[in-house]
Amino acid sequence: MKPLELKRELEKRLQHPNRRISYDRDEQRLRIEDINLNKGVTLSVSKLAAKWAEKKEQAIDEAVHYLESALEAMATPVSLKGNEKNIFPVIRSTSFPTHSGDEKELVFDEHTAETRVYYAIDRGVTFTLLTREMLEEEQLEQSKIKEMALFNIRSLKTDAKIDVVAGNTFYFINQNDGYDASKILNEQLLKQYATAAEGELAIAVPHQDVLIIADIKNETGYDVLGQMVFSFFSSGRTPITALPFIYENGKFEPVFILAQKKTKE
Repeated sequence: MKPLELKRELEKRLQHPNRRISYDRDEQRLRIEDINLNKGVTLSVSKLAAKWAEKKEQAIDEAVHYLESALEAMATPVSLKGNEKNIFPVIRSTSFPTHSGDEKELVFDEHTAETRVYYAIDRGVTFTLLTREMLEEEQLEQSKIKEMALFNIRSLKTDAKIDVVAGNTFYFINQNDGYDASKILNEQLLKQYATAAEGELAIAVPHQDVLIIADIKNETGYDVLGQMVFSFFSSGRTPITALPFIYENGKFEPVFILAQKKTKE
């Protein structure tokens, strides 16, 4: 199904008297806004088209469910106080907007040259990114939000699938809880892998729903990692970065991998 066909199908399913639907033909993005709230959600139709090639109607159903849930969450105010256990960090690329669709400043911290940490309150099937206005209204400091978020991320499951290629071990954390990439902020988890690693430890967050940890023991391992991360980055619903990181002494260093050779940034 072509992007324009998907656009028409989404418009048909999401039509509502209280909604405004617009389409950016150049960027192939569909914007659905609640007229009463003047807030909305944006979906990349080109990325949905790629998912449709694999999942067909299921891809459309998932997109509609995501959009409906997000719009419903926007219409239901939520307090941060009393919901401290539902505050989590959200990893995004540095190109991700620093303001919400209604121009409110989002709460974030810098992470690496490629990534940034935002904060969100979990709403079940979706989450709401925190704004400075929300913190001011409830008289909460950003440092306190960060502390709660980092504590909560450690409570999420980190079971990994394992694959061994040419003597290199790759671990894939993919619980589909919305925060898999954010588990890169779980320092205890990374230290465990670093201690057990026999080679050089590499970490990657190609998109929101996966954290890749690799114990690299030879040059082939870097080549496999580079191809793997790019493939995940290209197919993910919310891409973050195609650059993996070398993790050493608690620090992340981005690496470019080309033609079976690695060059540090």
